[in-house]
Amino acid sequence: MPENHVPKKGLNRIRIITNVLTTAVKLWLRSQVSQVSDLQVEIKASDRQLLSGCIPWVSIFANHAIYQDLHLTQIKLAAENIQVNIGQILKGKPLQLMHVVPVNGELIIDETDLNSSLSSELLSTALNDLLDLLLPEYCAKSKPIIWQKIILAHQQVKLNAILTSTSEPIPLEISLDLDLLSGQQLQLSQIRVEQNQVTLIESSDPYNVDLGSDVDIQELKLIPGQLVCRGRLNVNP
Repeated sequence: MPENHVPKKGLNRIRIITNVLTTAVKLWLRSQVSQVSDLQVEIKASDRQLLSGCIPWVSIFANHAIYQDLHLTQIKLAAENIQVNIGQILKGKPLQLMHVVPVNGELIIDETDLNSSLSSELLSTALNDLLDLLLPEYCAKSKPIIWQKIILAHQQVKLNAILTSTSEPIPLEISLDLDLLSGQQLQLSQIRVEQNQVTLIESSDPYNVDLGSDVDIQELKLIPGQLVCRGRLNVNP
């Protein structure tokens, strides 16, 4: 019998395990989002690798996914050398990552989806942190604020908000240029803040924002009505 020959019974068992693991990957991906209109997953791995719980390469494509109330217009991701809990998966348990996985990809968010994300805690927290950086006296922790609208221009962001801490709601407008300083840093410049059409800040001095070591952005592009981001993100178990 040739060395690479596998009995039919063994091949059937391998196919079952392969199908179970592939299905588990798709279920895990769907569990990460509350909604997705189109999800495509491609896995490149030999049966032997899958049997050991190793996925050498996987690509993911999704349209109109919602992750923690963030509306993502389009996502393209690719990851290598993923190790999963194959023994537990075969017992019907959910898929779990066994170690940190670096994921390379492209994210596109249209202005409409970005505005639909204003209720997201992730986005509102980031905007509140921005306000605290620019105007500490207007910190959202002490002065409630409602973020109303985001406008995307060429490498520029405009924000409209309402301060609700007084009897009369106060409109606040922020505009700034946004550029990529390094893989882990953004630079804010040409900052202008107005309250009731009265200028509070007008400065060309830059502010640098640290994104942390889990992120490595290669490109950040703002065009009218759309944000495009390409880079790497570490996905933790």
